[in-house]
Amino acid sequence: MASRGRAPEPTPGQQSPLPPADPESVARNICLRLLALQPRTRAELAAALAERDVPAEAAEAVLERFDEVGLIDDTAFADAWVETRHRGRGLGRQVLAQELRRRGVDNEVVEGALEQLDPKTEEATARALVARRLPASRGLPTANRVRRLVGMLARKGYPAGMVVRIVRQALAEEGAVTGGELDALDAMEEE
Repeated sequence: MASRGRAPEPTPGQQSPLPPADPESVARNICLRLLALQPRTRAELAAALAERDVPAEAAEAVLERFDEVGLIDDTAFADAWVETRHRGRGLGRQVLAQELRRRGVDNEVVEGALEQLDPKTEEATARALVARRLPASRGLPTANRVRRLVGMLARKGYPAGMVVRIVRQALAEEGAVTGGELDALDAMEEE
């Protein structure tokens, strides 16, 4: 019984039934397979091709063609990334920029994508994150609550001044902090 999907192994002295694959065809297939799973940046595709030992000339030709026909568009990728990761996970500018740079997106494209993130929207998202986490921290000492909330927003990439201001306001609105504690938070905000 013949196995499905695989060519039979050639016997010694016999030629292989399939000619060696054209490097550009191999590169094209790799890129299409990867893009079918999720959007990718040009740098990610280039790295995948290099990892699979596709010759540089063939890789560049395929990537150039994919760029021409719009299958690779780092600007559109970055715009979509910022929109979905901010809305879905509440990530701030710093973390979004790091993620895009790690994926090989050019700094100019990263900055352009981050421009769509309105500072008021970013602050509203940070406030919503704090409001969601605030009830779970009730009963803890104020210093612990502040540390947790500030840490959460900092890890998500929000600027320090904004973080301290939002946490301070949320705790003050809740009536959970005293005058002395507010002074300590004010000192943090000025740092």
